[in-house]
Amino acid sequence: MTEILPIRRALLSVSDKTGLIEFGRFLAAHGAEILSTGGTAKALRDAGIPVKDVSDHTGFPEILDGRVKTLVPQVHGGILGRRDLPEHQAQMAQHQIAPIDLVAVNLYPFEATVARGAAFDDCIENIDIGGPAMIRSAAKNHADVAVVTDPAQMARIVEAGGTTAEMRREFAAAAYARTAAYDAAISSWFAGQLGQEFPPRLAFSGQLAQTLRYGENPHQKAGFYLDGSNRPGIATARQVQGKELSYNNLNDTDAAFECVAEFDKPTVVIVKHANPCGVAEGTSLTEAWDLALRCDPVSAFGGIVAVNRKLDLATAEKIASIFTEVVIAPDADEDAIAAFARKKNLRLLLTGGLPDPASAGMTFRSVGGGFLAQGRDSGRVSAETLKVVTKRAPTEAELADLIFAFRVGKHVKSNAIIYAKDGATVGIGAGQMSRVDSSRIAAWKSGEAAKAAGLDTPLAVGSVVASDAFFPFADGLQAAAAAGATAVIQPGGSMRDNEVIAAADEAGLAMVFTGMRHFRH
Repeated sequence: MTEILPIRRALLSVSDKTGLIEFGRFLAAHGAEILSTGGTAKALRDAGIPVKDVSDHTGFPEILDGRVKTLVPQVHGGILGRRDLPEHQAQMAQHQIAPIDLVAVNLYPFEATVARGAAFDDCIENIDIGGPAMIRSAAKNHADVAVVTDPAQMARIVEAGGTTAEMRREFAAAAYARTAAYDAAISSWFAGQLGQEFPPRLAFSGQLAQTLRYGENPHQKAGFYLDGSNRPGIATARQVQGKELSYNNLNDTDAAFECVAEFDKPTVVIVKHANPCGVAEGTSLTEAWDLALRCDPVSAFGGIVAVNRKLDLATAEKIASIFTEVVIAPDADEDAIAAFARKKNLRLLLTGGLPDPASAGMTFRSVGGGFLAQGRDSGRVSAETLKVVTKRAPTEAELADLIFAFRVGKHVKSNAIIYAKDGATVGIGAGQMSRVDSSRIAAWKSGEAAKAAGLDTPLAVGSVVASDAFFPFADGLQAAAAAGATAVIQPGGSMRDNEVIAAADEAGLAMVFTGMRHFRH
C-alpha cells in the first residue's frame, strides 16, 4: 500500500488562485496549519478558512516593499530540514523552526507582464525571487515536502487525500521545469533589452501539448511542445474533428499555413511532404482551390490544405471530394464543418487567425552536439525593390506573377523552381541537388498537369518562373525558356550573371533580380 504523507503545515502563496479555496478547505479539514501572504491569505480568509500570516509565523515583518518576506530561516529551514537526520531536527528545534510539509506557489506573472508590453521597471518588479527559492527548496527536499506549482496538482492531492512519494517526486520534477522556464523567459527578455540577438547562453523552454504516436517513422518517439508565443497556426489550432495528428501532419500543416499567410487575396495552398504542390490566388476560395489542385492533382492526394479565409461550404465540398489528411483555416462556416464531418478521418483545424509573415522570431534546428538558431525568413520583395537586368522589362501581368512565384518559392525546399501564371502555380520543382533538374521537373509536372486537365499545351507555356537562389549557369534558365516561360525572377549574384542575362536576352525573356534569396533546407 502506498504511504500517504500527512500535511501538518502548508505554505500557500499563489497569483493564480484557481482551485485555491477547495484546496484550502481540504487542508483545514485535515488539520493542517496554513501559512500565507497577501492576496492569497485574504482570499482564504474571505472563504472562512483559518490562515496564519507568514510574518506572524516567522516573527519577521515583510520589508522592502514585499521583496523580502519568505527569504528567512524560519521558512527555508522549515522546508529544507530533513526529517530523517537527527542533527537537522535538533537544529530546527534549537532555532524554533517548524517543519513545512507542503509549498504551493505560482510565480509573479513575469511572462504576462512582458506580453502586455509593460515598462522595463514593471517587468523587473514582476521577477519573482522568493517564489522560485521556495519552489526549489521544496523540490530538493521532496522526500518530505510536496511542492505544488500547478492548480491541477492541488486537485490530485485532494483526490488522493494527501501526497505519496511518487507524487512528490513527480511534482519536484515539474517544479524544476517551471523555474527553468521562468528563468529562460527572464533571460530571453533581458537579451532583447540589451539588443543581443544571439546571447552567449541561450535558454528557451516548451510546454508539452501532445505526446505523439511516433515521429517521422514508427520507430522514433516524438512530442509537440508549445513555446508560449501563441503564433497563430498549429499551436493555437482547435481540432474540430479527425484522428490524432501525427508528427508529419503537424510539420506539413505548419508549412502549409505559413505559406498561405503570405497572400492577401483568397488563397489555397496544398502541401505534400512539407513542399507546396499547388498554390493559387482567386476571387474566391473555390476558384483558388481549382487552380491550386490543377497544378499537381496527383501529389495533392493525401495532402494538407491551408486557406487564408473563413472556409465556406462550396470550398469544403471540393476539398472533401479528394482524400485529404488535414485542412487548416482561420475559421469555418458551420455548413463547411458539417461537410467535413462526413469524412471522419480528415482532421480539421481552426486557428482563430493567420501568422504575420513579416514578423520577427527565431527558428531552431538540432545538429549533432547542439542546435542552429536563426531569424525567421520574413524577407519580402516588391515591385519597387526589383532590378530589371534584361533588355525587355516584364509586363504588369508578368510582374504580378513574378512576385507571387517568388513568394511561393520561399516555402519550397531548395533547389526550388516555381512556374506561375495568373496568380497560380503551374509547375513546382523542389529539393533537387541541381537547379537545372528542378527546372526540368517543374516543367515536366506542368505538362502532366495539362494532360490531367485535358489540355494539349503544358501549363508552363506563357508562365513566369522563380528561382529561390541565383542560376549558377545559364542551363537552368534555358530549361525554363524551353518550357515556355516568358519572364524570370531570381536573386542574382552569380559569377556568371552576365552569361545568364545574355541567355535571357537571346530567348526574349524579361528578367528581374531581387538581391534576396530564399534557401529553405
